[in-house]
This record gives sequence, structure tokens and C-alpha cells, in this order.
Amino acid sequence: MGSLGVTIALCLVSFIVGGAIAAFIAFRQGEKYRQKTAEAAIGSAEKEAERIVAEAEKNAEYLKKEKLVEANDQIHKQRQEAEKEIKERRGEVSRQERRLNQKEESLDRKMTSLERKEDSLQSKLKNADDKIAEAERLKNSQLEVLEKISQFTVDQAKEYLLNSLEAELTHEKAVRITAYETQLKDDCENLARQYISLAIARCAADQVSETAVSVVNLPNDDMKGRIIGREGRNIRAIETLTGVDLIIDDTPEAITISCFDQVRREIARIALEKLISDGRIHPTRIEEMVDKARREVEHKIKQEGERAILETNVHGINHELVKLIGRLKFRTSYRQNVLNHSIEVAHLAGMMASELGVDANLARRAGLLHDIGKALSYEIEGSHVQIGVDVCKKYKESPDIIHAIEAHHGDVETRTVVAALVQAADAISAARPGARSENYENYIKRLEKLEEICTSFDGVEKSYAIQAGREVRIIIQPEKINDEKMVIVAREIAKKIENEMNYPGQIKINLIRESRVVEYAK
Repeated sequence: MGSLGVTIALCLVSFIVGGAIAAFIAFRQGEKYRQKTAEAAIGSAEKEAERIVAEAEKNAEYLKKEKLVEANDQIHKQRQEAEKEIKERRGEVSRQERRLNQKEESLDRKMTSLERKEDSLQSKLKNADDKIAEAERLKNSQLEVLEKISQFTVDQAKEYLLNSLEAELTHEKAVRITAYETQLKDDCENLARQYISLAIARCAADQVSETAVSVVNLPNDDMKGRIIGREGRNIRAIETLTGVDLIIDDTPEAITISCFDQVRREIARIALEKLISDGRIHPTRIEEMVDKARREVEHKIKQEGERAILETNVHGINHELVKLIGRLKFRTSYRQNVLNHSIEVAHLAGMMASELGVDANLARRAGLLHDIGKALSYEIEGSHVQIGVDVCKKYKESPDIIHAIEAHHGDVETRTVVAALVQAADAISAARPGARSENYENYIKRLEKLEEICTSFDGVEKSYAIQAGREVRIIIQPEKINDEKMVIVAREIAKKIENEMNYPGQIKINLIRESRVVEYAK
């Protein structure tokens, strides 16, 4: 039993030793295999690296050659452009040299010509002096001969001529006096007719007062002092910005706005009402309210145009024409409101067209647009008829409408029934008693002429005729006219008004120069 155990133990030891030896041998063989595999991989990697390096060097050499070719091409191209530019500049220099040479030659020729002309002029002047002296000698000799023939001295001849002239003038004065007497009789008859028409017109003075002034109601009389402002700065700002004349008198709780231009008067009225309701009255606030009032009046003009279109049942009118129709609300012709007159003419023409079996819509449209030129007659030179024709052509109105506008005052012969109807309706609307008054129209034209003369001077920004034409307020541009030049400009304006206008009394020229700088702190 003991020997069997020893044998088994020896067998086990032999088996373990053999296994260890086999394992060591297998490990060594595996290590050698891995070494060979690694060496093979390293060799393959080195070869691949050498191949990549060779290929990179080849690509680099190719790119180098390609870039060199591109650089040479670019250098060649730039060289050609530089040579071309140099050639062009040389050509330009050559042309400039030739031009300068030609100018020098031309100047030389002109100098030579001027010298010859100067010599010729000198000789002519010398001959003229000789001729003047000769003429003086001939005059003296002729006077001596005349004195001998007439047996009159120079003084006696003058006296004889004056006596003859006095006799002729006496006869001429008698003829003129007779003509003046006849003209005075005719003028008296015309004045009598005018007085009758003024009476029929229901007192022109009251009508002018109603159409030339507006009244603004005040909550209390203390508001007058606030509107005037410290040292009158508020009222001056309102009058300067709007071009109206504010009349603040003893009338309780009311201020009168006077201006011939209804648009300016309406802007001033709305601005004053806004300032009174707001309560804050100072120059900056006044400017804001005047701007708002101006925009509100423009909106009102558009509304008036739309109202006229609806009232006359005329559709499809260009929106710009609608605005012009609305502007007629603030335009008068011989004291008759032009918008109301145009609506009336449209209705009359439409009714007559219906009776005659003519297109009533066309007649109403022509009647509404017949005085459209008066909306722009303040801004564009020419008669309102021609202005209306041009405006309607611009906005593609039909030829029948344009012809009716052109013929409504008889400037051209009427060729259509609609034109004849518009002409008749215009005459009917204007001829009814009290519809028109020429005095107010002349008054408006005189004030417009006054503003036009003042605005024609360089450096004048705006001009406003106030006090019924007895004063004109002129806003000048401070960067163009300084304080010293204001005196000269005022004198020139006064002289031009004296030469070009007829007016009663005198007109005060009031120039206003104001410099203003605005900056904001942020």
C-alpha cells in the first residue's frame, strides 16, 4: 500500500513536469510565431509607409509643377494687362498733348485776331472822333445858315415852337376833356348797375365778413391772456405757423380769426380749439396742434370729395381727383363756393340730360369736374379751364368729359350735347341772384398777387397776407438772409409791390427771421 502510493505520486509528478515542459515549449513557439507575425506586419507597414511617402512626393511634385504653371500664367496675364494699361495711358497722354497743342494754337490765333480787332477798333474810334468833330462843325454851320434864312436866333426859334406847341396842347386838352366826360357818364352807368347787383347780392360787406373770418368760442375771458402768452409769444407763434390774423378784442368769450384763405383759417380754427380743450398753450404745443390740424383738414378734404361723389351719384373717379374735388370746398369763385357750385351744376346738367334722353351719368360727371382746375389754380400757372383739361387727361377721363371742361366757358366750340348742357348749367348756377360777387374775387386775387410777389424773392420761405392786405408777414430763411440783408430785401419787396400792384393806402412789410436748434439728450 505504501509503495503504490509512492508510485502514484511519482506518476503525478512526472505528469505535472511533462505538462509544464509542454506548456513552456508551446509558449516559446507561440512567442516565436507572434514575433514573426509582428515582424511581417512591421515590414508590410514600412512598405506601405514608403509607398505613401513616394506617392505623396509624386503628388507634391505634380502640384508644384501645376502651381508653377499657374503662377507663370498669372504673371504673364498681369504683364499683358500692365502693358495694355501703360499703352492706354501713353495714348491718353498723347491725346492730351495733342489737345493742349491744338488749344495753344487756337489761343494764339484768337490772340492774333483780338490784336487785329483792337487795332481796328482803335482806328474806328479815331475816325469816330473825327466824324463827331466834323458833325459838330456841320451843326454849327447849319445853325448859322438856319438863323440867316429864318431871321430867328436859337432862343427866338424855341419860343416860337413852344407857342405853337401850347396852341396844339390846348386843342388836345379840349378833346381829352370831352372824352373824359363821355367816359365818366359810361362809368356812372356801370357803377349804377354794380350798385344794383350788390344790393341784390344781399350786402356784399356782410358776405365778405362771413367768408373771411371765423369765430372761436372761449370757455372764459382768462383764456385770451393764455392764448396771447407772455410778451405775446403764443399769439405770434400761432399767426406765424398758420398765416392768419388773430383778433382779440372786447368781444366776450370769443376770438376772431381773419384770413382770406379758407384752408389756413380752418387749420387755425381747429388748432385753437384743440389748444383750448387741452389747456397747455406754449410754442412747442402750438406747433404740434397746428400739424395735427393740418392733417385733419387734409382728411376733411378727402371726406368732402367723397361726399360730393355720393351726392351726385358719380362713381369710378380716380382717388386723386376725389382729393381735388374735396379741395374745392375751400375755394370760392366770385364769393360762390366752388364745390357747392360744382354739385349744383352736376345736378342741373343731369336733370336736363334726363329730359333730353342723353346719358345723365356722363352729364353729372362732367358737371362735377368742370371746375376741377380751380383746385390747382393757386399752384399752377394758367386758366382753370386748361388746368382742368390737363388734370383729367392725366387721370384718363373720357374725351367727352375733357371736351365739356374745355368748352364750358366758350373757349372752344361745343361739339357734344353734354358739353352744351354743362355750359348752360354753369351759367344758370352762376346767374341766380346773390350767387356771385366780383368784389370778393378781386379782393382774393389782390391778396394772392401780394403773396406771390413776396414769395418770388430768393431766401423767402413763406409769406402771408393779413389785415385784409394792409400787412404782409414774410418768413425768411436765416441761412440765406442775415440781419443786415433783411433791410435791403424789405426795401426791394416794397418797391416791387409799388410797381406791380394797385392798392389803397399802404402795405406794411413785416420780415421775420428765426434761427432754431433742436437737440435731444439720451
